[in-house]
Amino acid sequence: MYLNHKCSHSECNRLSISTIDRKGNLIENSGFCYKHTKDIESEKKKIQEYILNNEKIIGLNAIGFTFSDLDFSNKKFYGCNFSHCFFHGIKSKSLRFRMCNFDFTVFTDCNMIESNMQFTSFAGAKFIHILFTGSDLIHNNFCGISSLQSSFDDSDLYNSRFIKARLVDTSFRNCNIKKTIFCDIQKNNISFKMSNTNEAIFDERGSALFTGKSELDVTNGEAE
Repeated sequence: MYLNHKCSHSECNRLSISTIDRKGNLIENSGFCYKHTKDIESEKKKIQEYILNNEKIIGLNAIGFTFSDLDFSNKKFYGCNFSHCFFHGIKSKSLRFRMCNFDFTVFTDCNMIESNMQFTSFAGAKFIHILFTGSDLIHNNFCGISSLQSSFDDSDLYNSRFIKARLVDTSFRNCNIKKTIFCDIQKNNISFKMSNTNEAIFDERGSALFTGKSELDVTNGEAE
């Protein structure tokens, strides 16, 4: 996991970003947060180059950074912190995330198809024009997300949570949503067509099985 070093600025309680040495190696060092780093563009370049030059990235803390128009295909991230970041135009395939943090991060116009993301948190994140199609998104935290014109189609969302999520023009077609929680969501034009809605949880009382029905009716004019 990423280290919880506090920013070296005397009056700051934020976490310091990761330090990359001159040889391009990630080192354990207590430095400054994004706000108090003297040459933020230089540090941003180092972190991007570190990601692009390594297939496996472990314990990286890049909180607050912006990543634009990059290809992270086949990259593997373990225990990394990308909270409060901004991802734009990321065109990636077969990404792997394990125990990573994307809380309150914004994703726009990103393609992350056929990815494998487990035990990862996207709490409070925003997804705008995002494709997760054909991905394994298991045991993840999507609570409080806002999703606009995005697709989770053909994905495995087993035991993930979308509590208090805002879902607009978002598709969950042909997904495995067994034990997936969608309680207290705001929804407009979402689709669960061909997904196993009878095994998902849309109500605090449990899955659709409590109704005695074989399949939960989630249409109510707002979802297909």
